[in-house]
Amino acid sequence: MDATAAATTSPAPLKVAVVLGSNREGRFGPIIADWFLDRAARYDGIGTELVDVVTARLPDALTFSPSPEDAARVAAVSAQLAAADAFVVLTPEYNHSFPAPLKNLIDWHRAEWQAKPLAFVSYGGRSGGLRAVEQLRQVFAEMHTVSVRDTVSFHNAGALFDDQGNHRDPADVDTAAKALLDQLVWWGNALREARNRHPYSA
Repeated sequence: MDATAAATTSPAPLKVAVVLGSNREGRFGPIIADWFLDRAARYDGIGTELVDVVTARLPDALTFSPSPEDAARVAAVSAQLAAADAFVVLTPEYNHSFPAPLKNLIDWHRAEWQAKPLAFVSYGGRSGGLRAVEQLRQVFAEMHTVSVRDTVSFHNAGALFDDQGNHRDPADVDTAAKALLDQLVWWGNALREARNRHPYSA
């Protein structure tokens, strides 16, 4: 196959929505988001867009008749999620679980999540947010979303980054991020091709 033919058969870059799930005052999430987005930018074949629960400002009450302002905010997030081929959720752990604003964002949507892959980057204290991830796997299974096996987790996250937001010893987490992205891209391409051949319905 010549170079021109190879180029025409190369898959389009995957669109990855990176969901920042905490709105707590003084949150550490933006440091984790910047770290992950920087690693993703080095990975061929994907493009990222950040979906932040703080700027999304979705209404707390689920309703079939939101105000025009609330409906517009929901529609903006819906468009970001619907356009995505894959997701990465960044979550801390609050009281052995995940943040309420993240659950709210999940619950405002359904079809946007379906038949797409999802990966997790978690952070927290000694558990590194992994208990939040295990619960989120159950939630997203109900949404017909395919969670990849490998995660990136930051245990005692605050001590791992310097004042400029740089990881103090990045070798292991960079390797973990690559493994996560390898799996996400494989599933992302496979499921996008499958959805294009046979639209998913649930």
